[in-house]
Amino acid sequence: MKAIQEPCPGMDRRTALKAGSSMTVLGLAIAAGLIPAREALAQAAGWNKAAFDTKTLADLVRSLGGSAPSENKGVQFVAPTPEIAENGAVVPVGVTSSLPKTEMIAILVEKNPNILTARFNIVEGADAFVSTRVKMGQTSDVYALVKADGKFYFAKKEIKVTLGGCGG
Repeated sequence: MKAIQEPCPGMDRRTALKAGSSMTVLGLAIAAGLIPAREALAQAAGWNKAAFDTKTLADLVRSLGGSAPSENKGVQFVAPTPEIAENGAVVPVGVTSSLPKTEMIAILVEKNPNILTARFNIVEGADAFVSTRVKMGQTSDVYALVKADGKFYFAKKEIKVTLGGCGG
């Protein structure tokens, strides 16, 4: 007689039912308006609200548990990060870190209402490279913040936002 294999290794029927019922309760709370959907998703993901509410690089690093970051050539902006962005709504930004034991890469836009625009956790053994698109309301310094071996490092680049990419 052949044994029946579980659909998900390590997950039995009881565990699956518990997970499903928890998601149902969360969905009903969101639908009833008891919990805003954005807040529910953020809490489920372990979102650091204090970090996203900061206004300066120093405040952000403190909210992440660090002290004064230092500029380091091991943190670099890479293509497709532009010098001049034609459309501030979708500015591509790429960051790489050659620092050993890189744990996190964050992208900050100094003149945005909230300085932190993206944060990525880097797992051990992965390439410390991220690429995303950020929104910029105006020309601003953009920071690449890296946490490596428990310390914070950064690189800075000015990106000019223009109407039609005609300079400015």
